[in-house]
Amino acid sequence: MRALVITGPHHAEVQDVAPPQAAAGEVVIDVGRAGICGTDTEFFTGEMQYLHTRHAEYPIRIGHEWMGRVSAIGDGVDPGWLGARVTGDTMLGCGVCNRCRQGLQHVCEFRFEVGIRGGRPGALAEQLAMPVTALLRLPDSVDDAAGAMVEPGGNAYRSVQAANLKPGDRCLVLGPGTIGLLCAMFARAAGAEVHLLGRSERSLAFARTLGFDGVWSEADLPDLPWDAVIEASNAPHLPAKAVALVEPGKRVVYVGLAGTPSLVDTRDIALKDVTAVGILSASPGLAGTVATYADGLVDPRPLVAATVSLEELPAVLAGSRPDGAGPGPKFHVAP
Repeated sequence: MRALVITGPHHAEVQDVAPPQAAAGEVVIDVGRAGICGTDTEFFTGEMQYLHTRHAEYPIRIGHEWMGRVSAIGDGVDPGWLGARVTGDTMLGCGVCNRCRQGLQHVCEFRFEVGIRGGRPGALAEQLAMPVTALLRLPDSVDDAAGAMVEPGGNAYRSVQAANLKPGDRCLVLGPGTIGLLCAMFARAAGAEVHLLGRSERSLAFARTLGFDGVWSEADLPDLPWDAVIEASNAPHLPAKAVALVEPGKRVVYVGLAGTPSLVDTRDIALKDVTAVGILSASPGLAGTVATYADGLVDPRPLVAATVSLEELPAVLAGSRPDGAGPGPKFHVAP
């Protein structure tokens, strides 16, 4: 089958590789749609931290945002999964450690991450093998494009849950990229007044088309009381700014990661009695995201700028925007 393989920094190509087999407890999925995100771009550039901690190495087959249809099952798998439209969890814990037994497989020390960590092949390929326990069925009301947005949506869903918003609360999201925009959408669905802060004029202009209550640069951000601040950027100075902006006694949520350490003065957190929450993965938020998409409360599809082929993907990873691409931040692949 055809699969995208990153063989080293700034070098990716489509290769013919052996198709996956359905081991016991696993299924094979014909990939219908897959997304790329900042993590994938960091693997392409060589900046991804796992490459330096030996949790990942080249060559690597990326892709952890996906949907598809089950085409084969292994021993012990209910035949009812055949033909099912599905997406799945990126984080595959060992299943036996204390963290896994507590339902925290997404922080299992020994976890695989599909297309990211431990050599588990990703979804930027014609087919993908997955444990059946990691799958979620997609209802017909969640189409292929939305199905491939469940994984990033799960991160946003969890971030908004962590913000503990009530209807009428005022929420500020730092960073109008894919995760930030999804956070803003889920916060709006929760009844909050939602504002975004960003830097790029292109991303700010796109965010304004989505109808949020305010979209600002740092220079013109109004002096308002923020009941929650969700930090979804990659700017090293914004984690500290989030604490400075949030109202005392309220919440800051960190879902963005900078390429260099971000310094936050814990005295500011303590003296303002602020709750700070970190979000690593979508895992505990996947089912809620599917339900929210299915109910029509959040529609992630406007964020998709274009759907490209595997052969076009290396250029997209290198920063090219295909002719005819829309203004959104997300690119999908139809393998």
